[in-house]
Amino acid sequence: MSSAAVANHLTIPTPDDWHLHLRDGDLLATTVPATAAVFGRAVVMPNLVPPVTTVAQALEYRNRILAQVPAGSSFEPLMTLYLTQATSVETIVAAAAEPAIIGFKLYPSGATTNSAAGVTDIEALDEVFAAMASHGVPLLVHGEVTSAEIDIFDREKVFIDRYLRPLLARHPQLKLVLEHITTADAVEFVEKAGANVAATITPQHLLMNRNDLLVGGVRPHNYCLPILKRRDHQLELRRIAASGHPRFFLGTDSAPHAQSRKETACGCAGCYSAPAALPLYAEFFEQMNALDKLADFASGFGADFYGLPRATSSVTLERHQWMVPATVATAVGPMVPYWAGEPLQWRIKQ
Repeated sequence: MSSAAVANHLTIPTPDDWHLHLRDGDLLATTVPATAAVFGRAVVMPNLVPPVTTVAQALEYRNRILAQVPAGSSFEPLMTLYLTQATSVETIVAAAAEPAIIGFKLYPSGATTNSAAGVTDIEALDEVFAAMASHGVPLLVHGEVTSAEIDIFDREKVFIDRYLRPLLARHPQLKLVLEHITTADAVEFVEKAGANVAATITPQHLLMNRNDLLVGGVRPHNYCLPILKRRDHQLELRRIAASGHPRFFLGTDSAPHAQSRKETACGCAGCYSAPAALPLYAEFFEQMNALDKLADFASGFGADFYGLPRATSSVTLERHQWMVPATVATAVGPMVPYWAGEPLQWRIKQ
């Protein structure tokens, strides 16, 4: 099904979110319906406390998510396992045999929220990566080094050069997704890689750069990891997303945190974009005069890369200015969504 723009309406196949944080517990009552209202599928991140490291834990987490899916919704959570130094080849084989598991997430230890249990020695896991390649299990990567001597704005480029290029040289068939890319370096890396390498792009990295984080005061609700980069990098992300390249697709990295944990002396990283995700992407594509590219970016390329069918259902956006709410009430207290209090030009037609 192709996109069809008629006057002030845009209909596209039901989109998928290929990178999503739902958290756990009582917060699922907020986060699951927000995504299920728009997206047909979502790749759910495993960085809980404790992390999701086994197939059994992933399936239990999936059941907790499904319990919060609204009646009548066909939303499907696609589960990931958290890669650690202790991950075994046997776990890879077990995950490959379970249809509900879509891949493994590599967090460098200390790179982002709840990443303390992450990988500390990538080369030591070569046997695991070989098993992933042979069984066709995708590796989803948070691509940043964590060394204190590396500037935070350079950590993605250094990770690509230091770890990803050698990793793919050793395992050229490994299916790899570089998540939430933020730099021209990441765009170039994926563009020049083979068909087994792709990338997700968030709304905040398309719509903002580091000026939006730091100019006029620190804006904690625009703070995420990888951090917003300079405008030159943002322009490359915007170019590639609007180009229709089939290995760059939607992944919100929507990451909910209570307002009290964002607006504090040491605030959490993450933008909770789920309540306005598709209108945010529509905002970007309209800025680029490329609304005709939204359908493939949101609803096609990710499914193609993962070898899943494209949706046969659809959603319709209508041109109607609305304001993203200032806060969202949740079980953990108010949350401030990304783009809070700001207008968007498209909304989901009910």
